[in-house]
Amino acid sequence: QVQLVESGGGLVQAGGSLRLSCAASGRTFSGYVMGWFRQAPGKEREFVAAINWRGSTTRYADSVKGRFTISRDNAKNSVYLQMNSLKPEDTAVYYCVGDTNHYSLRIGSHEYDYWGQGTQVTVSS
Repeated sequence: QVQLVESGGGLVQAGGSLRLSCAASGRTFSGYVMGWFRQAPGKEREFVAAINWRGSTTRYADSVKGRFTISRDNAKNSVYLQMNSLKPEDTAVYYCVGDTNHYSLRIGSHEYDYWGQGTQVTVSS
């Protein structure tokens, strides 16, 4: 059974930092795109960041560009999201995703075929 398990969420003050981790099991994702989405209460799920299989190309939502950094460790079958300068509007459930169908970095949630269960990030003002 394939699983993506996120960790590292929590409560942080505005301006603070958090690092999310996602560990994959059940199959290797080393040859595939991985990324992060988020969903705030009452809002649509939105793309946050994605990274190609080598870790050489990344893509970010405009709202997090310059503050968030996505990275991966293929030896650990894991992907990470370093979040700095957090804002209250970053409050959401963050989901780790995997895309085994494409090599380019997609922003549509329907493009990703593997999803974690999500981890809550709350930023207080």
